[in-house]
Amino acid sequence: MALGFFSRLKAGLSRSTQKLSGGLSAVFTRRKLDDQALEDLEDLLISADLGPSVAEKVIESFRRSKFGKEVTDEEVRQALAEEIATILQPVAIPFEPDPKHRPHVVLVVGVNGTGKTTTIGKMARFYGEQGKKVMMVAGDTFRAAAVEQLQVWGERTGAPVIAGKPNADAAGLAFEALKRATAEKADLLLVDTAGRLHNKSALMEELAKIIRVMRKFDETAPHSVLLVLDATTGQNAVEQVRVFKELVNVTGLVVTKLDGSARGGIVVALADAFGLPVHLVGVGEQADDLRPFSAEAFAKGLVGDSIKVIERDDRPAEDQAEDAEAPPSGAEHPQQQG
Repeated sequence: MALGFFSRLKAGLSRSTQKLSGGLSAVFTRRKLDDQALEDLEDLLISADLGPSVAEKVIESFRRSKFGKEVTDEEVRQALAEEIATILQPVAIPFEPDPKHRPHVVLVVGVNGTGKTTTIGKMARFYGEQGKKVMMVAGDTFRAAAVEQLQVWGERTGAPVIAGKPNADAAGLAFEALKRATAEKADLLLVDTAGRLHNKSALMEELAKIIRVMRKFDETAPHSVLLVLDATTGQNAVEQVRVFKELVNVTGLVVTKLDGSARGGIVVALADAFGLPVHLVGVGEQADDLRPFSAEAFAKGLVGDSIKVIERDDRPAEDQAEDAEAPPSGAEHPQQQG
């Protein structure tokens, strides 16, 4: 039987959960919540990549509400899940194409290796299944593998992929794609981009040029700029957000590879530091493993508490049946790279 997304999220976060939950069990075995216990908890939260700012907020909340009381690890886990959900709730904003823009142009940015190309392919499938007409642009023209990977996703999803010759001008390609998407009344145009952050000035100029040239056709484009982050990089993701916010007007985040990381807490740190919408999270390589971000489900999955989250599988019935019959195979889908 196919797992619902919360089950996959919980499984994907298992390494992060083991790190955080194991630490909580070690610190709290019916122990009074005194200064030393709070200090131990703060160290644990920082080591779990929630960051010092989040740790300080959680500790202050615990100090106000539970200081001096005898607590168990389960009680702390429950309270911690509620604190984390409170921090995440304001940024848990689903991405929805704006029907006033046809197409709604999405510039997808991020360093190479974060999963940009795979994310675009999965978004094409997700929104295509909702009845949206999606087109993709292979704008990372210097990486043949990225172009080929996006074309594979195009075949799988039925979404047209606009690609040029190797090393073609990405801005010109985006311009032609926007013209075509407008003519064909596409709902969503997803534009892949290069991510060579080691040459920041060149990347800045390339992204600026793509935006400048697209605006010659539609002065409102792009309508969204999504930054894709790899959870396995931990606190380095904070620096990536800072840099890309300097390069372009980032409007939202996508966090990938939570299944391969013990650093799921970084999502909380990002929410606290920047307040940018976290639209989507990826917890595996399967096409269905990229889904809208839920603050409550993520918080509970991260701390590993025992609260049940009611889940439903909202995919088409034929996909559910297919998953139920076929064993999972990572080889069926392009690897998370790009």
